[in-house]
Amino acid sequence: MAQPDNKKFFENLTGAGKAIAVLTSGGDAQGMNAAVRAVVRMGIYVGAKVYFIHEGYQGMVDGGDNIKEATWESVSSMLQVGGTVIGSARCKEFRTHEGRLKAAHNLVQRGITNLCVIGGDGSLTGANLFREEWSGLLAELVQQGLIEEDAVQRYSALHIVGMVGSIDNDFCGTDMTIGTDSALHRIIEVVDAIMTTAQSHQRTFVLEVMGRHCGYLALVSALACGADWVLIPEMPPEDGWEEKMCEKLSATRSRGSRLNIIIVAEGAIDRHGKAITSSTVKDLVVRHLGFDTRVTILGHVQRGGTPSAFDRILASRMGVEAVLALLETTANTAACVVSLCGNQAVRLPLMECVQMTQEVQKAMDEKKFEEAVRLRGRSFENNLRTYKLLAHRKPESELPQSNFNVAVLNVGAPAAGMNAAVRSAVRVGISEGHKMFAINDGFEGFYKGQIREIKWGDVGGWTGQGGSLLGTKRTLPAKHVDKIAEQMRKYNINALLVIGGFEAVECLLQLYDARATCEEFCIPMCMLPATISNNVPGTDLSIGADTALNAIVETCDRIKQSASGTKRRVFIIETMGGYCGYLASVGGLAAGADAAYIYEEPFDIRDLQSNVEHLTEKMKTSIQRGLVLRNENSNENYTTDFIYQLYSEEGRGVFDCRKNVLGHMQQGGAPSPFDRNFGTKISAKAMQWISKKLKESYRQDEGRVFANTEDSACLLGMRRRALVFQPVVQLKEETDFVHRIPKEQWWLKLRPLMKILAKYKTSYDVSDSGQLEHVVCNRTKESDTSSAI
Repeated sequence: MAQPDNKKFFENLTGAGKAIAVLTSGGDAQGMNAAVRAVVRMGIYVGAKVYFIHEGYQGMVDGGDNIKEATWESVSSMLQVGGTVIGSARCKEFRTHEGRLKAAHNLVQRGITNLCVIGGDGSLTGANLFREEWSGLLAELVQQGLIEEDAVQRYSALHIVGMVGSIDNDFCGTDMTIGTDSALHRIIEVVDAIMTTAQSHQRTFVLEVMGRHCGYLALVSALACGADWVLIPEMPPEDGWEEKMCEKLSATRSRGSRLNIIIVAEGAIDRHGKAITSSTVKDLVVRHLGFDTRVTILGHVQRGGTPSAFDRILASRMGVEAVLALLETTANTAACVVSLCGNQAVRLPLMECVQMTQEVQKAMDEKKFEEAVRLRGRSFENNLRTYKLLAHRKPESELPQSNFNVAVLNVGAPAAGMNAAVRSAVRVGISEGHKMFAINDGFEGFYKGQIREIKWGDVGGWTGQGGSLLGTKRTLPAKHVDKIAEQMRKYNINALLVIGGFEAVECLLQLYDARATCEEFCIPMCMLPATISNNVPGTDLSIGADTALNAIVETCDRIKQSASGTKRRVFIIETMGGYCGYLASVGGLAAGADAAYIYEEPFDIRDLQSNVEHLTEKMKTSIQRGLVLRNENSNENYTTDFIYQLYSEEGRGVFDCRKNVLGHMQQGGAPSPFDRNFGTKISAKAMQWISKKLKESYRQDEGRVFANTEDSACLLGMRRRALVFQPVVQLKEETDFVHRIPKEQWWLKLRPLMKILAKYKTSYDVSDSGQLEHVVCNRTKESDTSSAI
């Protein structure tokens, strides 16, 4: 396949003669295996020897069979496995000088001077201490006659790179730690199941989730399910919270709701440091309100299960980045942590991150709770602010009176997370004092007058529902401009929020052009990207794409498992996406595919032949199952049937083939936690932008809104590390309207990574890889996005 014309490739970095060891330490987290797999395969790929250290630091101290050389095949079939297959253990002995001396001896015996540690802040702090003591430990080993003097020269420096594996997301400097997204999946699965039974019996449920020192899981799951109340250690409730909570629960019931959900972090405390337990909350509700109340403690369920698509991709990218970081180290390079900020790989000094994490705990111990929230980072702050805005309705008397009418509608194909975005828009709009209107069935419903006022309570329970409850159509407005303008006059619509895919961009452009003839369209207009194809220009991610990826990965896991115990088999899977290869490429990376055919990277019969030969060779020597993904419009002649028949014929005698077209199952289902929160947060941000634009464009003398500048018709998208408002007119230049894709797409840089992990020789662009940065407390978790969660 054609290679992109990149400037800087990692071929200049060689691992020849280097030995890298990978270990997992502390608590396990889903996605650790994906990180281990990436480290092993990337390490072998660059010519290094790679070792497993089983049972964490305990295995390093004990040595022997706990430290084994890894092979390419030894990490096959582990991508989809939860936990850590190389084991993890807490080791008291490594905390002693004698224990670290034994560990150093075991590493030097095997020539290991590069350590990749996957764990929490305790594990990473221990690794850094080990690095600092290294030269002294080697000197001791020489004195004791355990190693030769020349070994001190050969192995003079120990290099450490860390990856944070923790479901709590409690490590400063990174948006998301490995395992957090998967833990949120477990929590939301339970909450969705509980909501159905709670509704049947009109019950209140108190859910206790993990988070002894960090309330991230509790806060984000509360945001994702629309919980009535949440209790977290960073922001204890004000004194008198008991009465306020009961008033809120009672008010929710009085508006017709049949259930209440309260989420409690296991480390929740009040303002005086007294623990607030789930049983305390239950007794409180029963005593004050008499509601039938149940407690569910999720416990270690949150650590279990298969890793989500997000965690597999995160861990794979971080694993490769860790090896690159080790190849670039010198004797004076400080230990670093690799992580993602938004969509960008970053490297941060390990001890700066650890110290910042400890600062959070110190602030909590000193009861400086606002400071603790600030130190957690902008993402955490934004989550907390958004939750308060959406969960707690202000009395009518306290709402600002704007007298503006704002309409919201969905356009294009349905995408999971659309309903969460609508709910957020409606509630933020009402909080801003606007009157909110819902338009059913997109622009078709608009010109037909399917418009109604929508209230706070009308969107209750929408967050977890898939599809589009407002209804959505692909109809474009150009042919119905006059009728739409008439409806806008009738309902006095002062601003428009359009939630949809590529059609939504076209709609906004058509409305912008219509401003020349219809002043009704001279109003603030904002678009939120929502499509499983992720083919919208001006944004790296779209609402719905994460849910579709998880559907693809889950199905690929099951399909591969169906062949276990049978003869060698290759599966050809067709994904959706139109001409955009995002789902095939990123889904292929997350599912461990051997190849992914897409429109953006042209291929011919020679490429297909090369792929078949490569897979045949692998089948003869190691793997039992192969996975090939094909985007539905990747090539009009090389169809899924053609590729299936080609692989069947060429692989005859070595493997047989099966094909599967995933179809609309990629579009259905309940939205993932990521999509719920991404939709919720960008919609809240969009409504605040609309409020600002309405005030700026209101003409006092004419008593109306008038906005006809380019920046009054924008798309809100995620670009690298930030959420950015971009005028849709300016996006024309970067859009291929014929194939309905952006001209440049960030995820194409991930394709070589997928090929490397599938044992292809290729060029991997490292010009965009992480550079060492410093942790600054007000940008600890800078983006509001990748913690779009």
